[in-house]
Amino acid sequence: MKSNYPIKRLIDVASLVNRRVQPFNGELHYLATGDINYDSITSSTLVTYVNRPSRADLLLQDGDVAFARMKETVKVLQASNGDADRYIISTGFAVLSPNPKILNSGYLKRFCLTNYFQKAKDKLCSGATQKAINNNGIANLKIPIPYPDDPKKSLAEQQRIAGILDKADAIRKKRRQALTLADEFLKSTFLDMFGDPVANPKKWPVKNLENISSKILSGTTPKGGKKVYVKEGITFFRSQNVWRNKIVYDDVAFIDIKKQKKMLKSSLKNKDILMTKTGRFNTENSSLGRAALFLGKDDSANLNGHVYLIRLNKGVIHEFVLFILTTDEYREYIRSICVGGIDKRQINKHHLEKFPIILPPKDQQEKFAEIAKKQRKLVAKLEQSKAEADNLFNSLVQRAFSGRL
Repeated sequence: MKSNYPIKRLIDVASLVNRRVQPFNGELHYLATGDINYDSITSSTLVTYVNRPSRADLLLQDGDVAFARMKETVKVLQASNGDADRYIISTGFAVLSPNPKILNSGYLKRFCLTNYFQKAKDKLCSGATQKAINNNGIANLKIPIPYPDDPKKSLAEQQRIAGILDKADAIRKKRRQALTLADEFLKSTFLDMFGDPVANPKKWPVKNLENISSKILSGTTPKGGKKVYVKEGITFFRSQNVWRNKIVYDDVAFIDIKKQKKMLKSSLKNKDILMTKTGRFNTENSSLGRAALFLGKDDSANLNGHVYLIRLNKGVIHEFVLFILTTDEYREYIRSICVGGIDKRQINKHHLEKFPIILPPKDQQEKFAEIAKKQRKLVAKLEQSKAEADNLFNSLVQRAFSGRL
């Protein structure tokens, strides 16, 4: 990181501490790395001294900042407001105790969340299976310190920087919360109207997906791999472009129109449903079975062999069927029928064709589809607002630690 501030070794301004758990009465909250989302506690487990997991063996004090040691894992925890003694944390964290005469705890937390710190940490990670940074690696990490020769001025500046970034980050979180609420609203609306689409408690008529579709097939992965991609041409969707109820164009590829003519069977039409065919099975954002609606022009896009095309019959309400395929209940159903290894799995075409789809009265489907369309427009605005908040925050972070804020 290029900074106008002097760069110091992290362990010269913050001690790497190892406070082990001592016998205690009653219960304490145990925080594993999985209980932290970015810098927020999302869950915890009550444990006694006797029944606690072996990794539940680190204590915090107010002002400490803990970060996950594992590679490509951004999880940072700041102990504050006198609540440190409520928790035991996993040995998967490294705990730093900042020198209060030199380093502000909030400033340290904000720095540990930066891409610069995380990339520097990742480069120093080692291990055969789960790569992580050890104490020797942490000794090589560095941090910019404003005005180190004037501690009072330095701490005031650090506090100012941390405060600005806290406020900007709070705006980002509110944007994300708004998106979550919009998603939860549509889910609850669907369940109120139709119930669980797999268990079908309201006993709606059911048809297999193949009975309401005119075409179900996977795309074609052209020979030559990435060499066949061109700068401009026919949009070529891969599994990384298909997300839950959203098509992402950030990393889209293109193929020559001559290739398109050889792949006409998977040339897309407006309102085709795309579904990922393969993916990781045991991750929170599993890439297996994600589905989205294509709303582009006919024959302007194609797809590779890791994505299914589902073209519904005329008269079938596309938005309604798509939402069924993206519900949590249906994704669990997909997990139950997919095939393959322990981790990476695949949806067979035969299984896809036999997907059971509930079919309530068409007027109710249309009513829900209209709600879903309005929600999609709202989500687009919220995502734009979130992107603007993210860009502002990232810009502030760059300026803050380079000495230009």
